[in-house]
Amino acid sequence: MRTNFTKILLVMALLLSANSFAKEKETSEGSKEDLKTEIKEYIQHHLKDSHDFSLFSYTTDEGEHKYVGFPLPVILWDDGLKVFSSSKFHHGETLAEVDGNHYKLYHSKIYKTDAQGTINYDEEHHPTNAKPIDFSITKSVVMIFITGLLMFLLFRGLAKSYAKNNGIPTGVGRFFEPIVLYIRDDIARPNIGEKKYKRYMPYLLSIFFFVWFLNIFGLTPLGVNVTGNIAITFALALLTFLFTNLTGTKDYWMHIFDPLGDTLPWYGKLVLYPILIPIELLGVFIKPFSLLIRLYANMQAGHIVLMSLIGLMFLFKSWIGSPLSFGLAFAISLIEVLVALLQAYIFTMLSALYFGFAAVEHDHAEAH
Repeated sequence: MRTNFTKILLVMALLLSANSFAKEKETSEGSKEDLKTEIKEYIQHHLKDSHDFSLFSYTTDEGEHKYVGFPLPVILWDDGLKVFSSSKFHHGETLAEVDGNHYKLYHSKIYKTDAQGTINYDEEHHPTNAKPIDFSITKSVVMIFITGLLMFLLFRGLAKSYAKNNGIPTGVGRFFEPIVLYIRDDIARPNIGEKKYKRYMPYLLSIFFFVWFLNIFGLTPLGVNVTGNIAITFALALLTFLFTNLTGTKDYWMHIFDPLGDTLPWYGKLVLYPILIPIELLGVFIKPFSLLIRLYANMQAGHIVLMSLIGLMFLFKSWIGSPLSFGLAFAISLIEVLVALLQAYIFTMLSALYFGFAAVEHDHAEAH
């Protein structure tokens, strides 16, 4: 039995080697490097935001690259408001001429240039061309609008079903009601407290479903990577930071600027407070920073791994390597569905925890 198994493995290894050798003869080293470069550029393009909504692209028999999608409005401020369609860029292949000015789409950013599309560089090969202020409706912004509209319709319908059926949801509301109750009873109440949790519930519900829906959209063939954009996660973390510090009680700020209270004499405070207070202040900024980095890094890494595994199918071009890459990509996709929910939960849980720190109130005499 063991001998037969060894023979089977040997035959499979020989077939794989013969197939790889045939592929090596068919394809030159230069073309392999070109394929690797193309896959790398495709992954980088997928991770970036774009000024048009491309669903997919293909190359015709004549070698022409075709894009399937629709353009988005470009809104620039350059000595006045400039509004035009992103179709003028033709996916970065042509220049856009508006009111006598020329603009070029270069690495997903818009630069002002001349009629020849010249891009000047500094010593570190960074573009030095002037950049107009960009207020464009990009692909990520479109998905944010869609997610916001979806949430509005969802919870509006849920509220109507509650009002019509005496607090009993119907339809899709039956699926979302346990999630809403979980956020209230297992996240908000334990971390913020019975007295003040209601004031934070609208934000906690919004941030959970917003992050969750965007993460799920990122796994669809639409090719969006909104929560893998550090600008988006920065904005979300900034909201948590503002809610935490603008609603902070007197006790919250006393814990930062007088962390030891009356438990230490004044001469002890003179020694310790120059060390403790900067650490406490640093923690105020580290908390939201950890929120934005955690969400950004996890979603970005998931997309990179998934796209890399798909790219390996085109590199292997073998009857073992390609199915193996596809199987791994499928498994990672299932894991990413769980990660999408998990990251929304973690962001909401930590936000509630920070709100609990800000809402703390106690009798100082009893506490000490």
